[in-house]
Amino acid sequence: MTTKTLYVPTPDGRADAFAAFPDDGHRHPAVLLHTDVFGVRPTLEKMASELAGHGYYVLVPNLFYRHGPAPVTDLPAHITEEARPEVFARLMPLYEAHTTERALRDADAYLRFLAEQPEVGAGPVAAVGYCLGAVLAVRTAAAHPDRVAAVAGFHPGALVTDAPDSPHRVVADLTAEVYLGLAEGDLPTARREELEQALDAAGVDYTTEVHPGTVHGFTMADTDAHDPEALTRHWDRLLPLLSRTLTDD
Repeated sequence: MTTKTLYVPTPDGRADAFAAFPDDGHRHPAVLLHTDVFGVRPTLEKMASELAGHGYYVLVPNLFYRHGPAPVTDLPAHITEEARPEVFARLMPLYEAHTTERALRDADAYLRFLAEQPEVGAGPVAAVGYCLGAVLAVRTAAAHPDRVAAVAGFHPGALVTDAPDSPHRVVADLTAEVYLGLAEGDLPTARREELEQALDAAGVDYTTEVHPGTVHGFTMADTDAHDPEALTRHWDRLLPLLSRTLTDD
């Protein structure tokens, strides 16, 4: 297994990114992994490496590269419920500055970069995301229906809002198979119905699932939200999705 920090040229500079991929001389399907708001850190690197061990080239960009290399702010080794408000206070200005326009420019750059890597196959890619990253995964896939064959989002952020550019308003552009694993309370019933109605109307092949007994952030082992059983279930959902939608071609 090879892991390294790479630098992705974008219209707004260079995005540092963590990459993990099999060190076997072969080309592999690519997974663009969008982090939660806490960004690239050891827990995400471990998850990316585990995913790469199943035969994928995994790229994890620094969401907030415009503000500096990861980590853009100091994070505790374990993010407790008590620590979250103070950490969020530092990250919210960066989050608010990460507009849809910026996200789409970045998606273009990341997919172009992946296509240029000698270890990446010529077939379709997957977009995977956690929390805010799930929103970015949906936007990436909707903007690049010819490239993205799978979307997986876990404890997703604001997929349905009243904004004109709400993610649920672009699902008609999806060709990818979609899996969304929700924590209890992630989406109010009315919002979930609105999302599913949009997906149904677009003819998207999708699954939405509430992971019982979980709270937002359940996959993240470095937070109080972590649920080991739900994290295992997350792999049980993600790996078959990638296996049936991605190829080495």
